[in-house]
Amino acid sequence: MIITKDCNMKNHSSMKIGGVARQFIEIENKEELYPLLKNLKNYFIIGNGTNLLLSDDFLDFDFISLKKLRKISIIDENRLNVEAGLDFPLFLNYLEKNNLSGLEELVGIPGTVGGLIFMNGGAHGREIFDCIESIEVLDEKGNILIIEKKDLKIGYRYTEIKENNWIILSANFIFQKNFNKELSEEIKNKRKNSQPLEFPNLGSTFKNPSGFFAAKLISESGLQGYKIGGAQISTKHSNFIVNIEGATFSDVTSLIKLVEKTIKEKYNINLEKEIIVLK
Repeated sequence: MIITKDCNMKNHSSMKIGGVARQFIEIENKEELYPLLKNLKNYFIIGNGTNLLLSDDFLDFDFISLKKLRKISIIDENRLNVEAGLDFPLFLNYLEKNNLSGLEELVGIPGTVGGLIFMNGGAHGREIFDCIESIEVLDEKGNILIIEKKDLKIGYRYTEIKENNWIILSANFIFQKNFNKELSEEIKNKRKNSQPLEFPNLGSTFKNPSGFFAAKLISESGLQGYKIGGAQISTKHSNFIVNIEGATFSDVTSLIKLVEKTIKEKYNINLEKEIIVLK
């Protein structure tokens, strides 16, 4: 394993916000993980930091990265085992190169495979669990378990992984043949044109409430483009908060609170955050 003490976590956040953490630990094989965890009191498993808002004060955490666990193993012609630390865009590139179809709608989503599994990430009506057969996890007792999809509680941007304190190590995927290049390119272009990818951001800030789109509620409430400090509700996509110029943790959390309060007052809807806030 590789250990960096007093690590500046701004460098591990796609929002480019974050204070100094106690340690940043990169695991090089899964057997290192449980012996390490037994000696840590306050740790956090981090992926690419693409949906993680970090305090810019001192972070009293040991951050653990599985980014070096990124192997793809072929099970058969349509099935793969994929380790949790693999960049999801690289995984999609692999699927395209090997003509495997099933996750084209998720093209352009940042993060790691494990990060998307953790929250059942998705887009355009497709979720990552649509193509998963089973997951491999480390439980709180140090056991490595294989859990079939049918035995997991999953839902919209939800899995039971967090509440069970499991750490995702890998997953078995099943695909169809014939990667849909046309659909993939269409969604790439749609993302480019509709999302503020030119600014540091955390993706969608809020989950879509049942029967509504969070972005539509925010824009219709008049908040699109609203700024606090260096943070702004994106003028391109109102469910994104962007760091336009040196935004602080307080700037972003103040905007989040403003959106939550406004939507509750105008529509009597409680917005639920899709991002993770850590302080």
